[in-house]
Amino acid sequence: MARSGVQFEDVQRAIETLIQRGDVPSVQRIREVLGTGSFTTISDHLREWRARREENRDVPLPQAIPERLHDALAGLWQQAQEEAGEALSFYRQQSDEQVEQAQEETRQAQRRVEDTEQRLAALSERLDSTAARLEEKATSLARLESEAAHLRGQLEERDQRLAMRDRQINTLSEERDRLEREHHENLEQLDQTYKRRLSQEESRHESAENRLMQLLDSARHEKQELEKQARRRHEQLEERIEKITAQMEQQRRTLQEEERKMRDLSQHARHNEQQLQESRGREDHLSGLLAERDQELARLRTELRVLQERLSKAPIPPFVY
Repeated sequence: MARSGVQFEDVQRAIETLIQRGDVPSVQRIREVLGTGSFTTISDHLREWRARREENRDVPLPQAIPERLHDALAGLWQQAQEEAGEALSFYRQQSDEQVEQAQEETRQAQRRVEDTEQRLAALSERLDSTAARLEEKATSLARLESEAAHLRGQLEERDQRLAMRDRQINTLSEERDRLEREHHENLEQLDQTYKRRLSQEESRHESAENRLMQLLDSARHEKQELEKQARRRHEQLEERIEKITAQMEQQRRTLQEEERKMRDLSQHARHNEQQLQESRGREDHLSGLLAERDQELARLRTELRVLQERLSKAPIPPFVY
């Protein structure tokens, strides 16, 4: 029995299309026109179409045709029927060949179905084996999922510990930043204090140098009026004062070098607390040097005072014109 997918009317329209093209209707060509349908269904509809055409072959012409056209149309009708009979014989021969071909294809398809059934039986056995393996894998998967859940729990604990450590690190980082800021502020305050003290010392030393220069000028002026002994003593004192001035200049250069070292130490002290202690030691040393220099200046002032007293008490020789 023909399937309900492809109807007789569909096959009939496909046959008419092929006849209009000048092609001989066949199961393969009808299926190409339809684009679907089984060979058996198309073959059944094609046989039905041929049977109907054979039944309508000897149908007489309608009697309503006028008598003057009846003879001409009867001749044409007879000729058309003869040609149609010849074509039908040709089509019938081709269709028989195609039916045989379709039957051979059906037998081949049956053999393929049997092979497919054998393969399905083999596949069923393989499926049973695969199902057993899948059951084993399901058991393994359940065990792995349990282990994965345990590992996820461990990972969550580790993440919590890491988060706590991150918070601790952030706290320590903030504390370090605060200490660095305080350390930086202390260094800046120390540097400003040192610069201020250094400026004060330099101002005081410059004042002392100016006073010394004035005293030296006065001593030189008075030395010209003293006798040779007083001039010799004054020259010795001048040499000594020049040496002291050279020492003070050397000390000033030393102070400048120490100041440069202090700046370098101030920069490195942010990263090394030990260097800060060394710089403080150098500062203490400089303070000791400044104290020693103050003592030396005080001693020189005392000597100058004594010298002035001695010069004031020394008799002034008469001026000879």
